[in-house]
Amino acid sequence: MYKKPFAIPFSLCIIAGTLIPMAVIFYYGLTDRSGAFTFENIKAMFGHEHAKALMLSLGLAFLSTLICLVLATPLALILRNSSFGRRGFMVFIFILPMWMNFLLRTMAWRVLLERGGLINDVLSFLHLPALEIINTPVAVVLGMVYDFLPFMVLPIYNAMLKIDNAVIEAAYDLGANKARVLWSVILPLSVPGIASGITMVFVPSLTTFAISNMLGGGKINLIGNIIEQEFTTAGNWHLGSGLSLVMMIFILVSMALLSKIDKDGEGTLI
Repeated sequence: MYKKPFAIPFSLCIIAGTLIPMAVIFYYGLTDRSGAFTFENIKAMFGHEHAKALMLSLGLAFLSTLICLVLATPLALILRNSSFGRRGFMVFIFILPMWMNFLLRTMAWRVLLERGGLINDVLSFLHLPALEIINTPVAVVLGMVYDFLPFMVLPIYNAMLKIDNAVIEAAYDLGANKARVLWSVILPLSVPGIASGITMVFVPSLTTFAISNMLGGGKINLIGNIIEQEFTTAGNWHLGSGLSLVMMIFILVSMALLSKIDKDGEGTLI
């Protein structure tokens, strides 16, 4: 009983920061400007423009998640096999960029990638052709991978760290080579971390609008950009909320899949 008062601040934060905003989104998403109940705001997601933006968002989010997974798995394995002091330093290096403001990190990539940026200056000095990827989907994917890679590395590393060395040694004793140990022992036991990392990268990649705004130059219209524009530019909170409700379905599906694969929460960072 004496613990319940300590839960009051947390409960108030949940109510004020989650439940009330969700209720507002549901209200606007299921009503029109006159306040009448409607499903039109939700059905608008399946219109040509919105469906095209959703498909592009899904495609770029899937590609970004896949690239992060391919990069993060060997990085997590290297971290696991490193000595304690070196491991701590490498984890610190991964976490360090996250201390910087998200928008500043993304803007730094625009400075690097633009036609007169540092990367093209170096290529010009080496008499190599300039990169023309700014304001393209490639630049958006690059920004997503850079910003969200730590969220893939850390859960996989955490899951690999929990693998008992005796299990790996037993596999070697039974005649398995390094590739077989990785494929049949380490990766299967790392599935909870992989599932957690996929969710932590795919969901923000799917809903982002800041990265596509800055690295896409307004030419790459993702569903997050359309929702943001409905709230800020068009002032149509009803349509923006309706589209947001549809996006919540994708998030809930991702979380449901995670809970099925990572039932014990082994892939979390704790």
